[in-house]
Amino acid sequence: MKKVICSVMFASLFITGCSNNDEDYVSLSPEEGEQYSGGVATVNNATEEAFGFAYTGLTPDQSTDFGVGNSFFRQTWVSAPSSTTARDGLGPFYNAVACSSCHFKDGRGRPPMYDGELGRGLLFRFSVPGVNAHGAALSDPVYGGQLQDNVILGPVREGQMTITYQTITETFADGTTVELQKPTYTVTDLGYGSLAANVQISPRIANQIVGLGLLEAVPEATWLSFADEFDANGDGISGRANYVYDVESDSQRMGRFGWKANQPNVRQQVAGALSGDMGITSPVFPEENCPPGVDCSTIPNGGDPEIPELAFNRMVLYSSALSVPIRRNYDDQSVLRGKQIFNDINCVACHIPKVQTGNSYYISGYANQTIRPYTDLLLHDMGTELADNAPDYLATGSEWRTPPLWGIGLVETVNGHTNFLHDGRARNITEAILWHGGEAQTSKNMFKELSASEREDLLKFLNSL
Repeated sequence: MKKVICSVMFASLFITGCSNNDEDYVSLSPEEGEQYSGGVATVNNATEEAFGFAYTGLTPDQSTDFGVGNSFFRQTWVSAPSSTTARDGLGPFYNAVACSSCHFKDGRGRPPMYDGELGRGLLFRFSVPGVNAHGAALSDPVYGGQLQDNVILGPVREGQMTITYQTITETFADGTTVELQKPTYTVTDLGYGSLAANVQISPRIANQIVGLGLLEAVPEATWLSFADEFDANGDGISGRANYVYDVESDSQRMGRFGWKANQPNVRQQVAGALSGDMGITSPVFPEENCPPGVDCSTIPNGGDPEIPELAFNRMVLYSSALSVPIRRNYDDQSVLRGKQIFNDINCVACHIPKVQTGNSYYISGYANQTIRPYTDLLLHDMGTELADNAPDYLATGSEWRTPPLWGIGLVETVNGHTNFLHDGRARNITEAILWHGGEAQTSKNMFKELSASEREDLLKFLNSL
């Protein structure tokens, strides 16, 4: 069978010029081992359970802890007092009753499909201009740092998130059009008076949680080696690290987790979610998460803290030890052409394909692994269209951490949707790319110049991750 191949922009894929001779076609080859995105912590599974498998090299004790942590992650918390003493203490204000409500099957949340739909993985962060003693953004003086749109029996609910959409049209060079939905966020039915006049609302979607321990196992120096804050090389990309408050060490550390890299480690990320999303106190955040404008002193709690150290550590281990799904079709020629296009339009400037973990980690098998997360964990200015205008430690209102791409092709299988970006506004990968601006504007423009077949190959590559 003969192929006719012509390429102008991406001549690196083919022998220069056009040919109708099979002999002129350049067959591409995958890198050795590139299908193992998580190194030894890669699972050969592409079902709806793909994000839920433990790293197989855990010790027997760690395997037990993983199983118990999994149960805490998935089980419903209830308000206190309750006969279920190990799982009481929900609220009094909260977004979801279980971690799995937002991270269903350890996967990705989505925006609500209608006003009032709760616990699907989107939340609103609140801040006002200024920073506290640790450099964190100041919270709304009445409602605190996050809208908790659900409440236990007794108190009045804080409020309800409302989203409206405006249609924006993008046009490719070949005339193909794509309609994007631009969201506007408001809070209605406020229970305790008005928000601050200068409040900044930052929507954040719950991400899939595979590979978090692997990202933590990579030395800080590796991530910092990708930084180019002042764009010394003149490529228009100027990634930089966020430095955030580590509660337990009482120090500033590089942020790795969260949409603006505002958490320094998995442990604090888990504790922050327990506190902010479910109102559960922990050894890291032992104080009740109560809005400043509300008196919670008479509301029963579930203990001090509500999740004790042993159970909390097991949740952290669970969150650290989830394996990364293996690549599918990684050696397919269309996928390999898409990989080359991903490189040629410089997506790899931020989505770094490959890094090495360090010499030691508390999950010992994670040491000295080659992993392929497609991230640099750094902050990048993504332009005004994606800006929430809400600073977060050093992150400006238009900066976001580069999200890892591993697992992106299985979100639909696991979670039944393809909503992407920090607030889920993109309904598929194409829309997500078209929202890129700022430092990614040049890559976006090159994406818009691709032919339909080149776009298809690029998407096949991304869906193979």
